[in-house]
Amino acid sequence: MSGRLTLARTYARLGAGSIARVGAYRMGLKSGRHPVQRLTAPVAQPPFFRTVDLPNPKAEPNRMWDDGLWWFGWRRAPLPDGPPDWFANPFSGAVQPDATCDWWRIPDFGAGDIKGVWELSRMNWVVAWATTAACGDARALERLNVWLADWACRNPPYKGPNWKCGQEASIRVMHLVAAAWVLGRDQTPEPGLVNLIRAHVQRIAPTISYAMGQQNNHGTSEAAAMFIGGSFLVGHDTRADRWARSGRRWLEERAATLIAPDGSFSQYSVTYHRVMLDTFALAEAWRRHRNLPRFSARLMGRMAAATDWLWTMTDTETGDAPNIGANDGARLLQLTSADDRDFRPSVQLAAALFRGVDAFGPGSWNRPLSWLGVPRGRPGGMASSQSFDQGGYHVLRHAATMAVLRYPRFRFRPSQADALHLDLWHNGLNLLRDAGTYSYNAGTTEWFSGTAAHNTIEFDNRDQMPRLGRFLFGEWLKAEDVELSSGHGVTANASAGYTDAMGARHHRAIALSAFGLTCVDKMSGPFEVACLRWRLAPGEWHVKDNVVGNGTSSIEIELDGRPVRPTLGTTSESRYYLQKNEIPEVSVTVSRPAKLVTKVTF
Repeated sequence: MSGRLTLARTYARLGAGSIARVGAYRMGLKSGRHPVQRLTAPVAQPPFFRTVDLPNPKAEPNRMWDDGLWWFGWRRAPLPDGPPDWFANPFSGAVQPDATCDWWRIPDFGAGDIKGVWELSRMNWVVAWATTAACGDARALERLNVWLADWACRNPPYKGPNWKCGQEASIRVMHLVAAAWVLGRDQTPEPGLVNLIRAHVQRIAPTISYAMGQQNNHGTSEAAAMFIGGSFLVGHDTRADRWARSGRRWLEERAATLIAPDGSFSQYSVTYHRVMLDTFALAEAWRRHRNLPRFSARLMGRMAAATDWLWTMTDTETGDAPNIGANDGARLLQLTSADDRDFRPSVQLAAALFRGVDAFGPGSWNRPLSWLGVPRGRPGGMASSQSFDQGGYHVLRHAATMAVLRYPRFRFRPSQADALHLDLWHNGLNLLRDAGTYSYNAGTTEWFSGTAAHNTIEFDNRDQMPRLGRFLFGEWLKAEDVELSSGHGVTANASAGYTDAMGARHHRAIALSAFGLTCVDKMSGPFEVACLRWRLAPGEWHVKDNVVGNGTSSIEIELDGRPVRPTLGTTSESRYYLQKNEIPEVSVTVSRPAKLVTKVTF
C-alpha cells in the first residue's frame, strides 16, 4: 500500500475534529494571529506564601527535595544555595533556549529533548516544600518564596520555553494550588500567588481546543487546571467562574471520550494512565474541599473503572507496574517521597475518591489522602484476573504472580508497536519486561517504541505497523480471536492475535499458574524470518541444556514440539525517562510458519 494512501487512512482514523483543532492551532500560530500570541500579564511579585501560623503536620512531609534537585525521579543534583538555572538541561550539552524568545518561536527538539528543561519548572518542589513548611519548617517556606520569585522574574509571561506547552502550565497550576491547600492558604492567597496562577490560566484558556485535538492527557490536564485554577481565582478575577465552568465541561467531555467504560485510557500507557487518574483525583478532591457541585455519575463511573484498571496493573508488594506504553516520566502531586515507579499512592487516592475503598491498607501511600483530607474508605480486597477488552489488555493474576498481555484495540492512535507484548511478574520481580521509552528526541524514540523492544514476535526485521512520524504509526492492527481472561481451577488463561498489513499473522495464548507461565505463539502467513524475544530481569542468566535460568526461574522454548536452544544476549531498557540500562534478552529465530511454546517456571 502506498505511503500516501496509508497516511490518508491513518488521518481518517484520527478523526476530522481532532485534525481540524490541531490544524487551526498551528495555522493560527504561523499567521501570528492566534489569540494566545496577544496575551500580556505582569510579572508576579513575592511573597507567594506567608508564614504558617501554627504547624499542621497532617502527615509525614515529603523531604525528597530538602537537599537535592530531581529530574524524572532518578537524576539528582545537590540542592544549590539559590534558585537553579530554569533553562539548563542536565541531559544535553546543546545551548538551550532562554526567556528572550516568544514561546511559540522555540522548537520542541531544537536543542535536545526540551523535557529536560521543563522538568524543574513543573514545580514538584513546590508541593514537597509545602508539606515541610506545613510541619513548621520556616526555611522551606522562605525557599519557596525565593525560588518562585526567581522563576517568575526569569520566566516573564509569555517568554521562553517554560511557557511553550499548555500542559506544562497546567501542571504548575495544579501544584501551586495544591501547595496553597496544604498550607491552609487557598482561601486567603497572597496577591503574588493569585497573579502567578492567573497568568497561567490565561495562557491555557486560548489553546485548550488544541489540547483536546491531541486526544491525550494534555486535554485532561488542561481541563483540570482550568477547573481548579478558575475556582481558586473566584473573587480575584472576573473571568474565573467562566474558566472554572469551561474546565468542568471539558473534564466531563474528556472522561466520556478518552476513558472507555472498562477504564482503559486513550494513550495505551500505564504511566500516562496514572497522570490522567491523578489529575481527575485532584479535581475531585478539590471539588470536595471547596464544596462545589458534584461531577456527573458518568464521570464518576469512568473514573471508578479507570481506578480499577491501574489497581489491577499494580504489583502490591513493590507498587511497581508494567512499563507498557509511552513513558515520559510524568508524575503529579508529590505529597509523598515514594519512588516514581510506586503506583500505590495514586491508586490509594483514586480508590478512596472514586470507589470509597482502601486498596492497600496502612502505609506511606496514605499520605496524599491525609494532606488532602480524604478518608481512606472500607477495605477493598485484592485485584484479580480481568480483561480490559476496550483497551486491549489481559491481566492474569494468581497469588503473587501477574501476567499482562497487550493486544491491539485501537480506537485512538497507538504510540508503540507492541502488539501481543507480554509482561510477567512474580513475587515483586518483573521477570519479562518492556523496554520503556527513554526519550522523545529524534533518533531514540524509534527503537524503544518499535516491535524489537517488546516481548513479542517481529516479522522480517520490521515494525508491526509502518511508522509515519515520530509519534504516528499507520495501518493500525486489529485484534483477532480474542479469548478473555478465564480461570480453570488453578490456571488462568487468555489469548489474542492479529494479521498485519503484509499478511503475517501472530496468535498468542497464555496460561498462568502458581508455578509458572506457558505462552504459545503461532506464526503464519508470508514472511522470511520471525524473531521471538524475551526481555529478562537484570541478573545472572545462563543457558544450559537448552534451558535459560537464573537460579530461581527457568525458561524453556520448544519449536513445533522440540526443544530449541535460544540465544542469550543483552538489550536496552529504560524504566525512567532519559535513563538507559542493559538487561539480558533471550531470542529464537525461525524462517517458516511455526509454533513456539515458552515455559517459564518459578
